[in-house]
Order: sequence, then C-alpha cells, then structure tokens
Amino acid sequence: MSTIKPLLKELEQEALTTRRMLERIPTAYFTWQPHKKSMTVKQLATHIAELPGWVTMAVTTDGLDFAANPYKQEEVHNTNELLDYFDRSLVDGRQHLETTTEDILEENWTLRNGAQVLQVATKAEIIRMTYCQIVHHRAQLGVFLRLLDIPIPGSYGPSADEHGN
Repeated sequence: MSTIKPLLKELEQEALTTRRMLERIPTAYFTWQPHKKSMTVKQLATHIAELPGWVTMAVTTDGLDFAANPYKQEEVHNTNELLDYFDRSLVDGRQHLETTTEDILEENWTLRNGAQVLQVATKAEIIRMTYCQIVHHRAQLGVFLRLLDIPIPGSYGPSADEHGN
C-alpha cells in the first residue's frame, strides 16, 4: 500500500483549511500577542505558513540540528506576503512528496539540538508530525483570532461564526 497517496491527500485537505485561516489575519494585528510568552500573530502565522516546507526537509535530509541551524523565520510584511509564502511552501512540499519513494519514507530522520537527540522517526512519521504541527498551531491561531473578535472558518465542519452561533 502506498503511503504517499494518503499523505498527499491529507496535505491538500489541511492546506485548504489552513489557507482560509491565514486569509482572515488583518495585517494590522501582526504584532498582537495574547501573552508575553506567546508568539505574535505574525510569528505564529509565518510558522504555520512554513510548515508544508517541512515535508521537503523530511524527504530531502536525514534530520535537523537546531544547534547547527539556528531558526530564522521568513520575513513577511502583510497578509498577502504571508499567503504567498504559504503557497510557495505548499507547492514545494507537495512536489517533493509527489516525487519521493516509499523506500525514502521508511528511512530514519533525526531531530536534535547538538548532542541531544530530541526525536528519531521515519521520514513518513515526520511528515505526519508536521501535519499535526500545522493543526496544532492553526488551532492556536484560531484562539488568537477569536480573542481579537475576528470570525474564524471551520476546520472539520462549520465554526460558530459560520453556523451563526
């Protein structure tokens, strides 16, 4: 059984919901954050937009070492740039997943911080974890938008905003 086909289907399904969520963000709220330990709306949304690119990283590398590769977020200045970045990340992730093989997906991938190994999993498992990260952070963004009184779209059915409640 192919792992690639269901992973592609899930990527596409989550991308539709994710894009609808990102479209709702007014540029004027990019610097807002609900708590000092929280990311700003812009930081959170940009992270969500980059996550489809982790599919590419999973299939083209053997891992990520945070100590050797300090995190640097893409610079976006408005909602249109955010959506463009998301679209580019999605196209890149989709293309790499479409052209990978089952054998590659069975290879191990390691997440580390220097000598500290944080996770070892197959590349297919890392792609699934990436999808979970997208859903997790999209839910956070939904809370941010709700706190800002911005209507949110439904994810797996209508939201209270779409349902009229």
